[in-house]
Amino acid sequence: MKRIRGIALRWVFAALVACAEARATTVMRMSVEKLARTAEVVARARCVANVTGWDAGEIWTVTTFQIEETWKGAPGALITVRLLGGRAGNLTSTVDGVPRFQAGEDVVLFLERTARGDFSVVSWMQGTFRIRLERKTGEESVAQDTAAFPTYDPETRRFEASGIRGTRLDVLREQVAAALSAGGGRKP
Repeated sequence: MKRIRGIALRWVFAALVACAEARATTVMRMSVEKLARTAEVVARARCVANVTGWDAGEIWTVTTFQIEETWKGAPGALITVRLLGGRAGNLTSTVDGVPRFQAGEDVVLFLERTARGDFSVVSWMQGTFRIRLERKTGEESVAQDTAAFPTYDPETRRFEASGIRGTRLDVLREQVAAALSAGGGRKP
């Protein structure tokens, strides 16, 4: 009896460890230049609405954005971004590294088209920059979601939260333009 109980406890422990590891998300660090070259669309956008529901056994959040300014690509006036996770009924699915948006929020997004024809954010939090208005100066600045989320740096082999924070919006726009003019990757 003790032996069976011991084996059962080992299986339970192994299952718990496997579940804990399955929830982890590793995001490889990408520069603004690489994000810009990888993305099909780079745009300043305003979140209009979110809808969450089930699809193929997973919970997904579909967010509609109004495009305010296009830096790369031709997305049209509205764009739909589909990301894994969200809340459906009494169940919540949380995926580390996946950004969430609130209606009325202004962002800069680096987007890639999915097989369904909608969009996903390139490298999730790395491709998401929140726009803030600096009250003292009246200037707009951006903070990359990975400023507070550790990404993996293959050169140092360490995880660090090192995203862009407090950079003026026009500086980010210039970095994207410079990356696109340097060539490589997808063309607008």
